[in-house]
Amino acid sequence: MFDRKKLFFRQKTKRSRYNYYICDYRLYHLLEMNTELFIARRIISERQKGNKISRPIVTIAVVGIALGIAAMIISTATVTGFKNQIRDKVIGFGSHIQILNYDSNTSFETSPINKNIKDKAGLNSIRGINHIQVYATKAGIIQTGKEIQGVVLKGIDHDFDWSFFEKTLVEGNIFQIYDSIRINQVIISKHIGDLLHLKTGDSFLMYFIQDPPRMRKFNITGIYETSFEEFDKLFILSDIKHVQSLNNWNKDQVSGLEISIDRFDDIDNMTWTIRDSVGFDINENGERLQVLSIVEKHPQIFDWLNLQNMNVWIILILIFLVAGFNMVSSLLILILERTNMIGILKALGTKSWSIRKVFLYQAAFLIGNGLFWGNVIGIGLCFLQYKFGIVKLDQSSYYLTEVPINLNLITILTLNLGILFLTLLMLLVPSHLISRISPVKAIRFN
Repeated sequence: MFDRKKLFFRQKTKRSRYNYYICDYRLYHLLEMNTELFIARRIISERQKGNKISRPIVTIAVVGIALGIAAMIISTATVTGFKNQIRDKVIGFGSHIQILNYDSNTSFETSPINKNIKDKAGLNSIRGINHIQVYATKAGIIQTGKEIQGVVLKGIDHDFDWSFFEKTLVEGNIFQIYDSIRINQVIISKHIGDLLHLKTGDSFLMYFIQDPPRMRKFNITGIYETSFEEFDKLFILSDIKHVQSLNNWNKDQVSGLEISIDRFDDIDNMTWTIRDSVGFDINENGERLQVLSIVEKHPQIFDWLNLQNMNVWIILILIFLVAGFNMVSSLLILILERTNMIGILKALGTKSWSIRKVFLYQAAFLIGNGLFWGNVIGIGLCFLQYKFGIVKLDQSSYYLTEVPINLNLITILTLNLGILFLTLLMLLVPSHLISRISPVKAIRFN
């Protein structure tokens, strides 16, 4: 190797000082540049202009990578979108965490608790809690002419967060709750409305089986639709004072508290934090409280959603293996095509690792090209689906009317960097073939 400092700063004669400076400048930059990258770029540009044997094979490999990363982006966007929408619908009906009476059974006829427990336990001061609201439930039967349907009346108070139902409202408006008077307005689901032939502005009678039996008349102000039939066929929203009156409760007695938190990923830690604050001991009113997360209340739904992660991992692994082996075969062909060049470089004293780097640079360029077009295809198709909802779903089977999309920048970057790194890692094995090539045989290779 040349001594760069001596080469650049050596003594010049007056006669040829200018020529020496030019020569030294070029030699200095030639030694400083990345020679392997330079050779790789020249080979790539030559292959693009020429008619090499490897050109169609490499094109197929690039197309394979593009389709692979596009499929990865679409699969992760749809699966995470599906999970998020189903999860949000379940949370919309019951929030993230609930506090209720420990003696309450799995039915909707619950034992009451005191709603002021949130102040005594200091729940409002816990970091991570976004909203707290009270609720009360009561099972009943709706009768309209010849139609009859069992439903659950969910009583809500003025602290109720309407954001979820405002998004799902398909007809009418929400109602206003007052502290001083009890209103007879309700919101029903489209599923119940279709079954009982009810629409906005209609009224109906609801019967409650108790001793003695009671009846209430309600007016419909709005109709919601979440496409989640398990909940749509059950819940009707009304003023909580109706449930308190039917159960002979006072104004401070409710079925429970619903707590929304900032991040769903923190639900386990937040559940234990709230349990520590509320406690398991019997309070002065003889009530013993329990704290349940929405995951614990509906384990079958969240176990089903967690199974979707396995499907995504299987898809990602299969696509990566296909893309990886495509690039391995392409690299072997590139090496075979440039055997003469490898022999000449070895004869000039170039190390095997430097020659391997030339082909790895080529592979990285091809992979990057495939990733670029794959991202364009994948993100483009996801955007079209998100904007126009082209692909529809059967809501009775999937609980959704169209394929959901959830594009996450971190996920997309992770997929791109992951496939680039892992594919190059796989290519280290076939590139080792270069070290076994003999210079003499390689130069004679035809």
